[in-house]
Amino acid sequence: MRTAIGPRNVPSVVLNRSSIPDADYADWFTTATAGTASPEEYARSMFGDSPGWQVKLVWGFLLRLRLIRNASPDSVAGYRIASRGSRWIRLEASSRSLTSNLIVATDGGEVSLATLMRYDRWPGRVRWSLLSPVHRTAAPGLLARTVVALSRSG
Repeated sequence: MRTAIGPRNVPSVVLNRSSIPDADYADWFTTATAGTASPEEYARSMFGDSPGWQVKLVWGFLLRLRLIRNASPDSVAGYRIASRGSRWIRLEASSRSLTSNLIVATDGGEVSLATLMRYDRWPGRVRWSLLSPVHRTAAPGLLARTVVALSRSG
């Protein structure tokens, strides 16, 4: 697993896929995969089609992100699918105080997850500052479990 924390440390190709050119926070986790799943399949495997109770608790209640409530081909776990390429997908959600991008990419036998945040108001900074250590601990395991799950199913 390779990791980069901070907007200056995340690869520029990841930042270029974001809709937040002035991100206050960025992280990137990548790991090897032999799978052939699409970026959307990886994203849906990681987060689910619609927001479950854990997603609603963290993203909806704690971060106050406005999530799409029901499963849709245009969303993943409540995040809107905002853009995609053949090897990546960008999910977006926002609140009054925070704008968030999740970018899942596949390339050269690797799959990666990037999280970018822009603090639009001070409550967003405070909330994400409290939750980001948990996120940085959980994200690598989530990515690794997804790789295993999709390699078994496909």
